Amino acid sequence: MALKPVRIDDLTPHEYQSLMKRSQVDITSVHERVRDIIRDVKDKGEGVFLDYYRAHYKPGLKPQELEAGRDEIQEAYENVHQELVDALRYAAGNISKFHDAQMDKAMWQIEIAEGILAGRLITPLQRVGVYIPGGRAPYPSSVLMTLLPAKAAGVKDIIICTPPHEAMAINPAILVAADIAGPVRIFKVGGPWAIAAMAYGTRTIPKVDKIVGPGNIYVTAAKLLVFGEVDIDSPAGPSEGMVLADQTGNPDFIAIDLLSQAEHDPDSAVVLVTTSEDLASTVSDIIREALHQIPRKEIVTSSVTRYSHILIARDMEQAIGFVNEYAPEHLEIMTEEPFATLKKIRNAGSIFMGPFSPISAGDYASGTNHVLPTGQKARMFSGLSVDEFVKKPTFQHVSKEGLSLLKDAVVTLARAEGLPLHARAVMERFK
Repeated sequence: MALKPVRIDDLTPHEYQSLMKRSQVDITSVHERVRDIIRDVKDKGEGVFLDYYRAHYKPGLKPQELEAGRDEIQEAYENVHQELVDALRYAAGNISKFHDAQMDKAMWQIEIAEGILAGRLITPLQRVGVYIPGGRAPYPSSVLMTLLPAKAAGVKDIIICTPPHEAMAINPAILVAADIAGPVRIFKVGGPWAIAAMAYGTRTIPKVDKIVGPGNIYVTAAKLLVFGEVDIDSPAGPSEGMVLADQTGNPDFIAIDLLSQAEHDPDSAVVLVTTSEDLASTVSDIIREALHQIPRKEIVTSSVTRYSHILIARDMEQAIGFVNEYAPEHLEIMTEEPFATLKKIRNAGSIFMGPFSPISAGDYASGTNHVLPTGQKARMFSGLSVDEFVKKPTFQHVSKEGLSLLKDAVVTLARAEGLPLHARAVMERFK
């Protein structure tokens, strides 16, 4: 972190653009390798990754062993502390309640004019694939955040792919979370292999309609490469946390909230934007002291020294303008009137208002989703929701009287575009 607070007006154009860019994912370095993996899985099927897992994880691995069985799930409960099981169930209840409320009615219609009825259906996707990472630490909360919106949308067939560990085992917390959010099928495949398998289907892993869920640069590249064959959610990069504060902000709360987001990843970006020079200085001092005694020190230190900043705005208008251009994944509003400030925020993935709404609450249990757009993509993407798992086809019913109202406009437009049979399709009905 630039621990010394900096005024936004004092940033050079290069510094400003670097701050906006932060650690945005660039897949060009892995594009060719990932493309080859996807092609191999598409052409040769699951044998491509079966051979690898046999060589490195379990000799003689059979295709059916790629799927976690019910006995493995039951055993997982025995290896997860009851306190964690209870926390997952509590969080699942809140997440389900929030996402169930997002569902619109299954159909709506409107009379455009007499005899012209138009409307829209809302139908769930048939099969969805969810990718759950298995890197530095297991994230059972991400299982809930990805499965439960699909379930709320009415998706009946949901599969998970997650990387296995030694002896083809899956972290038990992942299995328990999936079972709580279920029903779901769980496959022990990771990386681009998993994305390709879900996109094209193999003998064991079924083809899906959409793939969601976070992952590393290889997973992100794979998702982008199979887009079109299947739909995907918005590409996500390292975590981001921003706090927008005036002089009423609590410096201790702000400092720990920034540090908490920095512990996600060495490339995470955390930013304080404030109109108060005193607050900026105090937060800077607290963070500097905390760095000597925090857990995950190496990760946090990397994050706060590379892509993170404390910025002073000349007024709230400039501060909000900066927030909207930065388009953070997470935004905390710690101002005197947070709801008034909220009305001026256009670009943010998820917004947390007031001193007792830390990002951590939304990361786990408040009910909102933590799968969110990063790298300025909150300008055009929203967080994961039931909308990601439904289609909305339109329908219409036009009577003869209604078509007579449309006839002249349709015929004129069709002829102007050089499509005489379009015009004839209408005129034929009035012979």
